[in-house]
Amino acid sequence: MTTWIVTNLWLIPAVPLAVALAILNLNGARRRPAAALAIFGQLGAFGLALIAFLQTLSAPGFRAFHNFTWFTFGDQAIRLGWLLDPLTAAMLVMITFVALWIFVFSVGYMAHDKNYTRFFAYLSFFTAAMLGVVIANSLLLLFVCWELVGLASYLLIGFWIEKPSAAAAAKKAFITTRIGDIGFFLGILWLYRSSGTLLFYDDGGRGCLEGAALVALGASATSIALLIFCGAVGKSGQFPLHVWLPDAMEGPTPVSALIHAATMVAAGVFLVARVYPIFSLGAVQGVTTSLTVVVWIGVITALLASLIAVAQYDIKRILAYSTVSQLGLMMVSLGVGGVAAGIMHLLAHGFFKALLFLGAGSVIHGTHHEQDIRKMGGLRGIMPLTFLTYAIGMMALSGVPLFFAGAWTKEEILHATSHWPASRLPHYLMMGGVVLTSLYMTRQMIYVFFGQRRAASERAHESPRVMTLPLLVLAVCTIGLSIFLTPAWPWLHEYLSGTVAPVEFGGLLQPMLFVSLTLVAAGVGLGVVIYRRVDQADPLQRAQPIVFSFLENRMRLDELYAHTVIAFARGAARASDWMDCWIWDGIVRGAGNVGQLLGLVTKGVDERGINAGVDEGVTGTRSLSRFLSAAHSGQVQRYLGGVAVGMLALLLLYAWLG
Repeated sequence: MTTWIVTNLWLIPAVPLAVALAILNLNGARRRPAAALAIFGQLGAFGLALIAFLQTLSAPGFRAFHNFTWFTFGDQAIRLGWLLDPLTAAMLVMITFVALWIFVFSVGYMAHDKNYTRFFAYLSFFTAAMLGVVIANSLLLLFVCWELVGLASYLLIGFWIEKPSAAAAAKKAFITTRIGDIGFFLGILWLYRSSGTLLFYDDGGRGCLEGAALVALGASATSIALLIFCGAVGKSGQFPLHVWLPDAMEGPTPVSALIHAATMVAAGVFLVARVYPIFSLGAVQGVTTSLTVVVWIGVITALLASLIAVAQYDIKRILAYSTVSQLGLMMVSLGVGGVAAGIMHLLAHGFFKALLFLGAGSVIHGTHHEQDIRKMGGLRGIMPLTFLTYAIGMMALSGVPLFFAGAWTKEEILHATSHWPASRLPHYLMMGGVVLTSLYMTRQMIYVFFGQRRAASERAHESPRVMTLPLLVLAVCTIGLSIFLTPAWPWLHEYLSGTVAPVEFGGLLQPMLFVSLTLVAAGVGLGVVIYRRVDQADPLQRAQPIVFSFLENRMRLDELYAHTVIAFARGAARASDWMDCWIWDGIVRGAGNVGQLLGLVTKGVDERGINAGVDEGVTGTRSLSRFLSAAHSGQVQRYLGGVAVGMLALLLLYAWLG
């Protein structure tokens, strides 16, 4: 079975990919078959992912791969393959399971959309691309699937292409992530040049993450790692390429859930974890230049996004900035060496963030597509199931201890940052981030579910069962994961990282637990104090209008980019157009004019000189030939007369000369 699942690991992404192609060939009116195909395809992928996961439990540090030659040129062979290890298996299970319930939720949420079948085709294609990223044992194969993820996100973010804002958001996401991918691609080329392979693991320890090939990177490892990290910055919305992620909310809410929970944004964190041996090569006390960059980019991203989220009014945009912040926290964990904690937070985040986005979709559906939290209020009595499940997701994201998965994973990340030898500052800044997360989520809960009913709440209703069932399932999983984490964290740490967890990890009475509880209580308490009597005007806005406006407008970063990077690009484009029109085109036109002039001169010489001389010579030759032709009459007597005349002329000449 082990050999079979490893050899056929490609089937996991192949199933949803085949489903996507099948749905695209369906008639647009065949809505039920399209949804059924997508859901059963995802269920099949989940079943195969479970088989793969169970295989990784057979031995500690399980790792198996299957490689093959794609093509050869000269004496070089390009080899691809797929890899099964604990990181792959855990990601496969999370992606397929969460995506399955997002698909189910979409049946109700997109029920009246005219492009219903195409939507499910795109969703299946999206999950297939992400699953390809996860199973890849080659950085080249990973990059191919990575770009397919970018294409799928473009199609889904701009799904409602008739909306100018959706079309603009799709282009923004696609172009912004391509900027990071340029660095990623350069890193791939440099890695291949230095190591001679792009396989992560190969027979005889010849992969780029093991043995001599890894050691051969030497001093270039830092540059390669930072270039690869550029791709992670783009896909996972890290500063300064985070600006596309909040605008991705223009897509349908299930797309937001899929992008922000299980697929696209998880790719960057997964990439850093996958190639972590390159980042940590030559580490001194667990610190390298590349890992230090990862830490500080994560710190900046986490704090910046948390501050912006405090001043947003769009229910989905608040969650989008929350995702950016949590991804920053995961990057910090990876950078300080807490790989297991960072990956576990990524997995837990997939569950409760999908729950929150689907809960937001339920609220939007129940309030007739309203997204402004200032127009909501008092929905806890109107939408009790949505309120209950959303509250569970909110507490998990905030890090409420004991029964919510996010508490344990955040606690271990804080623990990892507290032991980073380079600096304690990230630890204290991340503690501030925990307070901010609790604050903006409490604000959102009060605005949406508490207080008096406002305009959007008057006609609100609970969502249908096909939408509330995924909420209940993900809420149960969020709590169940926490219950599982309590005793199993040491085993999980060893399973994910291959190293035994420190003894202080996983204890119910460890000091960091009380620190986490204090931080969460401070954030929730502050939120209740500020927003307990909230109306449409935000209390922070009244208290600090300038600061609030700065945060509400996303710290003016989009405007900054518009007046710098984009303005420079437009200026460069205009300069290029001007040079093309007036310089290069002028040179081409000038060369053409010179050619025409030379053509006229050549034509005159040719017609009046060469052609005239040749024509006159031909005419004279023709006249001579006619004269000579006329002389040849065929009469012998005339020929004899000619001979006699010639002889007479010769005799006269002889006499005259004599």
